[in-house]
Amino acid sequence: MAIEGPQLPVGTQVVLRVAGPDGVGGTAQRGATGRISGVTADGRYDVRLVDGRSTTARRDQLSLRTAYQSEAIGVEAPDGDVLVRERTIYAAVVGSRAFGLDTDASDTDTRGVYVAPTEAFWSLAKPPTHVDGPEPEWFSWEVERFCELALKANPNLLEVLHSPLVVISTPLGDELIELRAAFLSQLAYQTYSGYVLSQFKKLEADFRRDGAPKWKHVMHLIRLLLSARTLLAEGRLVVDVGDDRERLLAVKAGALPWEEVERWRLDLHQELDRALQRTVLPATPDVATVNSWLQSVRRRSLGDA
Repeated sequence: MAIEGPQLPVGTQVVLRVAGPDGVGGTAQRGATGRISGVTADGRYDVRLVDGRSTTARRDQLSLRTAYQSEAIGVEAPDGDVLVRERTIYAAVVGSRAFGLDTDASDTDTRGVYVAPTEAFWSLAKPPTHVDGPEPEWFSWEVERFCELALKANPNLLEVLHSPLVVISTPLGDELIELRAAFLSQLAYQTYSGYVLSQFKKLEADFRRDGAPKWKHVMHLIRLLLSARTLLAEGRLVVDVGDDRERLLAVKAGALPWEEVERWRLDLHQELDRALQRTVLPATPDVATVNSWLQSVRRRSLGDA
């Protein structure tokens, strides 16, 4: 029998919604907590309970541990898919297609921003801070969470604001785009360079162990450094890789020796250091302007539930 809905991975913490036999002659009570340990031939889940016993249950007889108590008291958060479908203010294609690194096999990854009704934040069940879906390769943030992460110079979110491939932009989305410069600051030096350094340590371990790293990941790390160099040197974020396309694709294909890629990375780190010394970017982002805009969005969203 096929399992309806998303399959729960092994290790997922769950709570039993109904009592059932525990496999040793006893009963696993409703509300017992455990972890998914496998799937039976008929599509039921094997659950290893915290006291060591085991039981099986259908998907509709299980709740995720994090949601069980809210479900039990009848507190239900707004539907994230509905928020994305009906309240998205901005969305853009990111990833390889936005970077100018796409091939025929590339996915179309879309990232968006939605605005939950202001009244939803007055409830015990707050709206989700992010939603994965409802379409494949589509991920969205609630506007407050988006602003918070973008102000911290998270590369993924800054690239959403600067993607050349805009899918949706409402009047509020246009206002958000007009604020792009307010999110930019010297914090980008740490977020971009620090992330690349930490990831390259893992890639170097892969290289020593397997003889080759994950070249696609290497390519995107180099791309991040190129983007950060322009951002610090010129005060603007450029998503498309431009003239570096062919060399980056050669990295992705594993056509460049590791030593050459490593030299390129180290040279870019040095360029970032020099760019930081003369950057026109402010030390910190314009939090006051972004916060003022967010407050105005909340006021204008009153009564939209």
